[in-house]
Amino acid sequence: MPDQKINILAIESSCDDTAAAVLCNGKILSNIVATQEVHQQYGGVVPELASRAHQQNIVPVIHQALAKANIVKKDVSAIAFTRGPGLMGSLLVGTSFAKSLAMGLNIPLIEVNHMQAHILAHFIEEDGYDKPEFPFLAMTISGGHTQIVKVTDYFEMEVIGETTDDAVGEAFDKSAKILGLPYPGGPLVDKYAKEGNPKAFKFPKPKVDGLNFSFSGFKTAVLYFVQRETKNDPEFIEKNLKDICASIQYTIIGILMDKLKKAVKETGINQVAIGGGVSANSGIRQALKDAEKKWGWKCYIPKFEYTTDNAAMIGIAGYHKYLKKDFADYSITAQSRYKF
Repeated sequence: MPDQKINILAIESSCDDTAAAVLCNGKILSNIVATQEVHQQYGGVVPELASRAHQQNIVPVIHQALAKANIVKKDVSAIAFTRGPGLMGSLLVGTSFAKSLAMGLNIPLIEVNHMQAHILAHFIEEDGYDKPEFPFLAMTISGGHTQIVKVTDYFEMEVIGETTDDAVGEAFDKSAKILGLPYPGGPLVDKYAKEGNPKAFKFPKPKVDGLNFSFSGFKTAVLYFVQRETKNDPEFIEKNLKDICASIQYTIIGILMDKLKKAVKETGINQVAIGGGVSANSGIRQALKDAEKKWGWKCYIPKFEYTTDNAAMIGIAGYHKYLKKDFADYSITAQSRYKF
């Protein structure tokens, strides 16, 4: 741990949440998120509306983060921001603000890959939470991404499996939409699944080579199933909602766990960490706890506030880059597609 106080102000604006956090030597002093409600009526995130909302929210969110952390601007050691991946308009708001503020305060600027940050969230200094030891496998699961990553150091990460089409979060949300559930539907599928029979209905598991995933065929299978059943009985969804949700969730978790088992077998690494919005799903969390008992894995499950997009994870990534003096130039630009 460094002798001096390293205060990182972190900014996250990759999608529809405007977030700011302050971390001191890896420990969170504040973690503020402004959620945008405007998208619910459209059944998904509208990029133009998201970037406008970021412009409205970014100043008050950063002000609140500094106030809650009980520090002033001159106490900030560096500014970390999400460079990508994400929605271009949203990223531009955070990137532009971070660059301007760092330039005005004459302090280092640190660019962070959003997907790396989901993994590094496990290294936030948090009482009662173990940190993974290198090497470990990380499964990042969200609305836009599904990846299995081999992590050998803080910034030495290799994607060994990923989705060839849709992400797992989209599979949850689109299935929910087919069932007539409001956006975002993934958490509602999880809620109803808890009271349903996971083996009531059988859905196919896509056959994909290696450690890669595919969810587009699964979504189509759910659509055809619902269309067929509601044609025979218009009240089918209403009568069977909990069982349908449980069966959808059971199949999706099965797809994820099959690939994770394969990855553990191929790499010989049995430390597994999850991250991303879908890692809040109770069924996935339970499947990993079961895997610990069944196969002797060591699983790392993040706190709920670090699963969805937040600035604390950007801050911890920024902190470890600060220790390496890995700073960005003021000419840096946002990248909507940003691999690591």
